[in-house]
Amino acid sequence: MSDSYAAQTAVDDLVTLLDLERIEEHIFRGQSPNDMRQRVFGGQVAGQALVAATRTVEHGIVHSLHSYFLRPGDPTIPIVYEVEIIRDGRSFSTRRVIAIQHGQSIFHLTASFHIAEAGFDHQFDPPTEVPAPETLPNFETRNISRKDELGDWYSRPRPIDTRYVGPDETERARGEHLPPHQTVWMRADGALPDDPVLHQCVLTYASDMTLLDTANLPHGQWFLSGDLMMASLDHAMWFHRPFRADEWFLYVQDTPSSSGARGLARGLIYQNGELVVSVVQEGLVRLLS
Repeated sequence: MSDSYAAQTAVDDLVTLLDLERIEEHIFRGQSPNDMRQRVFGGQVAGQALVAATRTVEHGIVHSLHSYFLRPGDPTIPIVYEVEIIRDGRSFSTRRVIAIQHGQSIFHLTASFHIAEAGFDHQFDPPTEVPAPETLPNFETRNISRKDELGDWYSRPRPIDTRYVGPDETERARGEHLPPHQTVWMRADGALPDDPVLHQCVLTYASDMTLLDTANLPHGQWFLSGDLMMASLDHAMWFHRPFRADEWFLYVQDTPSSSGARGLARGLIYQNGELVVSVVQEGLVRLLS
C-alpha cells in the first residue's frame, strides 16, 4: 500500500467518522475509531457535535462555537448527540448540543450560524519567513528513532499531517524550557469533498491537536513525559473566512498563562495569507509527582 493511498484512506475514515447517524429528530449517534485510546479524542467529540448542530440548520454556516469537556469519552461505545434549537433568526441561528454516554453528559457545545453578508475587513498579519511545510519532517521522519518504542502507533496512517516550525515533540523530551509559543503546519492528508461545512468540521477536529501542548513549553514538559495529566477543559473557535482543510494551514499558537493546574492556549490559523480561524482553549495540566 502506497503512503498516499494509506493517507487518503485515513482521511476517508475521518469523513466517515464525522458522518453521524440520525436516530431521531435532532438526535444523532457517532462512533469512535478502534485505536485503543483510553478516552475519546476531544477534537472528535467537538467535530461530531458541530456536524450534529449543522444538520439542523437550514441557512448560514457556523461562525463561532464554545464548548466544555465535562467527562472523559468512552471509545468503546457510541456517543449520542442531542441538539436543541435555541433560535432561528433572519441572520443568525443558535444551537446547543449535548453529547451523552452512559446516561451522562460528557460534552456541551453551543454554536452560532450566520448568513454571509458584507462588512468591514481587517486581520493580524501572518508570520513572515516561515519554512514551507514540504521542507519540514512529518510524524514518521520526526519519530524514526522512537519507531520500536511507538510500535503500531508509529506506522499507522494519520488523517492530519502536522509539521512543526521549530522544536517538535521529540525534541521536547530533552526537558528544555522554551518560549511560550509555537507554529505548526497542518492539513488533512488527502482530498476532501468540496462541502465547506465538512472542511469546518475537519478543522475543528484538527484544532484540538498540539494546542494545549503549547502551555507546557515554558516549563520543559511535554505530554509523554510520564508525570503529567492533561485534558481539554473548554474549546472556543471563531470562523472568519473560507478555507480548505485539505490544503496547508499555519497554526500560530501561544500561551498567555498557566496557573492552578490549568493552562491557557490561543491559536490563529492562517491559509494563503488570510486569517481564517481563531481558537482559544484551556486545559488541565496536572503534575503527578
